[in-house]
Amino acid sequence: MIPTHDAVVVLCTVPDDALGAALAKALVERKLAACVARLGPIRSTYAWNGEVKEDSEIQLVIKTHRDRLDDLERYVRAHHPYEVPELLALPAAAGSHAYLSFIDEGTRPG
Repeated sequence: MIPTHDAVVVLCTVPDDALGAALAKALVERKLAACVARLGPIRSTYAWNGEVKEDSEIQLVIKTHRDRLDDLERYVRAHHPYEVPELLALPAAAGSHAYLSFIDEGTRPG
């Protein structure tokens, strides 16, 4: 395992699998992500506008490189229906050399 790298895992929820599939494909095609896993449906409980709400959602687990985060965020915000989409970037503490290379190659512009 390589202990240091600029790989990040971004969490993002979407309202349905159709949007999740379209967003995942677009992020990979644009090299904003090397891979996007779609999990769910999940149930999300959250406070919004003074109310506790519960909704069914799809969780996207986006694997990317730290250098792509700003462009990834811009793309998601422009194509996401939520007023405040979930975008949480978690650093990868370690990973296999082969998988980290996959992320590097998959997110290299050009």
